[in-house]
Amino acid sequence: MRLPSIAARSLSLMAALCLLACGGGGGADGDSGTTPAADLVLSGVAAVGAPLGGARISVVDAKGASVGSAVAHPVEGTYRLTLSTQSPAMPLLLQARGMDAAGQPQVLHGTVQTAAATMTAQLTPLSDAAVALALGTDPRPVFAKAADNAALLASLGKAGAAADFLKTIVKTQLTELKISDAAALNLLGDAGFAAVKSNSQDLLIESLRISLVTNSKGVEQLQLGNKLLINQPVEVLVDLATAKTELAKSADAAPANAISSTLKATTGAAKVLPELATLDELGAALNKLIAQGASAATFAASELLVGYEGHNGRTLAELSALLASYAQKNWQFGRFQLMGCADDVAVTAGCNRVLVAAPISDSSGSTVALFSDALSLTKPKWLLKGNGKKLEFSLLPVSWLGLEASGALSSALSGVVAPASNPSLGVQLLLQGQDSAGTALLDKATVQTPGGFSIPLAYCGQRWLCISAAAGATSAVASGALSDTLLQPTSLGWLGGADTLRAARYLASYTLAGTAETRNSWLRAELPASVPAAARHPALDGVSASAPLSAAALASGLALNWSSWASANPDLRLSGVRALIRYSGSVTISDFTPAFPPASTLSLPALSAQAGQTPLAYELWLTAQDGAGRRLVTRYTLQP
Repeated sequence: MRLPSIAARSLSLMAALCLLACGGGGGADGDSGTTPAADLVLSGVAAVGAPLGGARISVVDAKGASVGSAVAHPVEGTYRLTLSTQSPAMPLLLQARGMDAAGQPQVLHGTVQTAAATMTAQLTPLSDAAVALALGTDPRPVFAKAADNAALLASLGKAGAAADFLKTIVKTQLTELKISDAAALNLLGDAGFAAVKSNSQDLLIESLRISLVTNSKGVEQLQLGNKLLINQPVEVLVDLATAKTELAKSADAAPANAISSTLKATTGAAKVLPELATLDELGAALNKLIAQGASAATFAASELLVGYEGHNGRTLAELSALLASYAQKNWQFGRFQLMGCADDVAVTAGCNRVLVAAPISDSSGSTVALFSDALSLTKPKWLLKGNGKKLEFSLLPVSWLGLEASGALSSALSGVVAPASNPSLGVQLLLQGQDSAGTALLDKATVQTPGGFSIPLAYCGQRWLCISAAAGATSAVASGALSDTLLQPTSLGWLGGADTLRAARYLASYTLAGTAETRNSWLRAELPASVPAAARHPALDGVSASAPLSAAALASGLALNWSSWASANPDLRLSGVRALIRYSGSVTISDFTPAFPPASTLSLPALSAQAGQTPLAYELWLTAQDGAGRRLVTRYTLQP
């Protein structure tokens, strides 16, 4: 028998390889011989102007199925992932959950309309707004139950038209940033987008304040405004449900009649907005000094701090010492995020002092601290200037919830605010009365509400002055409870509806170091029309009737875990924990700051009653915040 020739053997081998590659050979898993589909890769940037470093990215398809996840770069906010399926139902809905440069939690959404081997989706406040307009509702609850909202997800096909509509609302900023071809501006998937100030789209995002709210009539709205105005007003209101209806009418529908405000476009800041393109250079210059191990004296003498006038009581010496401490640890600045305007008087077409925040990270990219201050432009450079204020004054919308040691709703509200419902709402009035060393700055002050009534405040041995029941009092006893600083409409007749609206102006009057001063502050966000659900307020895992919080556990070192609450409320961050031990006529106050997300645990040191004192009550207070600056507070009353 003759052996096959080499050529014949080669042909046989090639045929066999072909059968294997094509799935042939009669196997049960064989197909019709089509080439396997390629992996689908999705990438982009999560940013609110400044990057959302470390943001958690999740993707669902049009059927609500999870098809991918990733964690954004800790500094740049960039992400890249391969979808878990090669044939997802389109369009895709993306979500980014992270923390901005000011420590405020952010939840943003984006979308991809067409499947491709490589896809780009940006996750920014503008992409979030476009998704909300297309869905006709806040995207967060839709994403949370995506599988139950498949019919609604189909309307994401109108996100492109919604983005085009948004460009008509922010046309003033487009002009100021010299973005001449608005049609070419891709708010959903620009592959060239980067969260740096030299990028025009990034500055567009930085210059706007965008939020999703439900008004007092229960109507979901998109709010837009110019971030560089001193009182941060809402300028344009868009009704989400109306916008969705109008977008669905035709391929080129523009839902202009969904705008319910008088203004149809946001105002601009032509004087300052284009100049912000060089803002990142300041952070780079500070990091260079840090890398050189600069001392406090070196920072104080640096041109970057020339003319520094102080910021909310922080002096040049204190700022220099802070920066030197960063250098000792090699902690460096992330990119600055524009937070607003520090001016007291409105400036035409701009802002003289710009409020900024920046994350401070270690060499691993982990955020270890937050920095905030005010900058001014000394052409061609931005320099640290401060707001020139010797103390801090701010107002925050707040809701609170009182719980028993078992986690059950509390009926005893003493030490919170009474009489009031539980949970309830109010405005937290924070006027600094003590410096960082614990030295008293003020003994008393008054704060005038927008309605014209004045609230007396007195020094109470804490950072913030306490609301006083006695007019003109120069001292008060701090309770440690929210009632020390809370104005509540249900218990204070002087506080009316106009006092709880976003941009409501309050006026503080006091004498500091022998000089009479007045300060303005504006309410950062509108007080909700109804109390947020109890589940929105921070809650601890493992607390129940059979496992209550107790004074004994506090005395041995209490381990706190709020993972379940954090998972259910990705737009909130636990920012503070306070433990109180009450005695007759006095109180021991211990404050703790949780680590930045994704951490959701905190171990308290052992906290025992003072020797010779008989405790009357033990309390644990948890404070959370959202991206608009609203606070949600929970008080647990511990078992003695």
